[in-house]
Amino acid sequence: MAEETPTRELKFIFLSTDDIDASVTFYTEVLGFPLKFRDGSHFAALDAGQITLALCTPIDHPIPGKVVVGIKSDDPDRDAGLVDANGGAVVQEAHDDAHERRAVVYDNEGNGIVFYRSLHR
Repeated sequence: MAEETPTRELKFIFLSTDDIDASVTFYTEVLGFPLKFRDGSHFAALDAGQITLALCTPIDHPIPGKVVVGIKSDDPDRDAGLVDANGGAVVQEAHDDAHERRAVVYDNEGNGIVFYRSLHR
C-alpha cells in the first residue's frame, strides 16, 4: 500500500497586538482588509486573500511578540515531531482547543509556526 502524501497549506499569519481595537482599525480602515471574524478584545481575523491575517493579543497569540505563520495540516502531531527531529523545537505540544488541534513550534532558525487542523465537533 502506498504511503499518503502529507497535506499542508499556509493559511494564517499571526501578528501581535496589545490593542485589538487600534489594530483592527488600522488594518481595516487604513489598509483595507475586510474583517472576517472577531473574538472580543483579543482576536480578529482579516481577509488577506488566500491568507488570513490574524491580530492577536497575548491571550490568543501562539508566541506573543513574534510573527507566526499558521499551516493547515492533516496531522499537526506528526508535523511538530518532524520539526523537532530536524533542528526545530516544540513550544506547545499538539493539543485540542475549542476549535482545532494545534501544535506550536520554532523552525530550525527560530521562526514560529502553528500546525493545525479543524476539529469537527
